[in-house]
Amino acid sequence: MEDVEITATADGSTTIYRKDLNEHYHSVKGALTESEHVYLNLGWERAVSGKDAVRIFEVGFGTGLNCALTAKAALRSEKSAEYFSVELYPLPAGITERLEYAGDDDFKAVNEAPWNEEAVINPFFRLHKINDDLLDMNIPERLDLMYFDAFAPEKQPELWEERVFRKIYEAMNPGGVLTTYCAKGSIRRMLQHIGFITERLPGPPGGKREVLRAVRP
Repeated sequence: MEDVEITATADGSTTIYRKDLNEHYHSVKGALTESEHVYLNLGWERAVSGKDAVRIFEVGFGTGLNCALTAKAALRSEKSAEYFSVELYPLPAGITERLEYAGDDDFKAVNEAPWNEEAVINPFFRLHKINDDLLDMNIPERLDLMYFDAFAPEKQPELWEERVFRKIYEAMNPGGVLTTYCAKGSIRRMLQHIGFITERLPGPPGGKREVLRAVRP
């Protein structure tokens, strides 16, 4: 892909910059810090509390960082996770291999996993990478956790429409958790209108002031 380049972030980890969208895949304040805080600390930890197994859906596989971190968390906590991730434009191996965490075994495993097939990453983590358009696909059902990591609403507004989040709401189990870096008031109010209980939470250290977590009652 000629329109992407690797960029260093403030915590020493790297991310991808999309020239055509003028957008980074992660926060330039810290790619690893953002993923750990928004998706693992605020999402995973809440969703697995009191459970032995969870089903997770991620919008935007991207570099595979959220996925790799979740695989580590599943193994560390011995919680079984079935992880679905949709990406319309997968990054080529030549790009992901150059990222700062490319030497990490879990990061390598999730990126090398085939698309549109199940892959066993470790004894507690099964991965389904889906090469499809979120707007057209059937979202997996009985979800306990949702990582909404699409590009910003200003860059991909079609992915932040109410109809998309209604499909997600209907696919989630009661008590299911959705986390996203986007804390815009319009997004929060839309989620509340659909039926989610939302809360703004402190953002990652050195990064965004607030992020958003929503729970299906």
